[in-house]
Amino acid sequence: MSHSLTKLYTHIIFHIKDISSPIRKSDTYRLYSYIGAILNKNESIPIQIGGTTDHIHILCVVSKNISLAKLVEEIKRNSSRWIKTVDPFYCRFAWQSGYGAFSVSPSVHSKTVKYIKNQEQHHRKMSFREEYILFLKEYEIEYNEKYLWNG
Repeated sequence: MSHSLTKLYTHIIFHIKDISSPIRKSDTYRLYSYIGAILNKNESIPIQIGGTTDHIHILCVVSKNISLAKLVEEIKRNSSRWIKTVDPFYCRFAWQSGYGAFSVSPSVHSKTVKYIKNQEQHHRKMSFREEYILFLKEYEIEYNEKYLWNG
């Protein structure tokens, strides 16, 4: 086969650092748009971006030309740098050092989009920590809770 063909739907989740300024609702549209542009620049396709004041969810198609770790690094580094220029309120803004990434089957693509769109409503019933641990358990990812929230 002469071409490398891929379509890797990936659900990426990460949190702000505890010392960080929360993401104001009034700034989410611009932040999500900026992250979408970062994805495009890295030959990846943004499908849905959403979250709350303290974390973000990204559903995207990851390019075959970049590793997932490098893509997340680009998103975090550039969006963190950018948001600090938006308002002095964000002078202490920082993303946590880790992230979660989960493969998404095309059969649950639309369910994942809906889930990301409804983050505020979802988090009225469940905290981010509960949600994240649920993802880890659902995907059978081994973890030590001691290290999930540091950094």
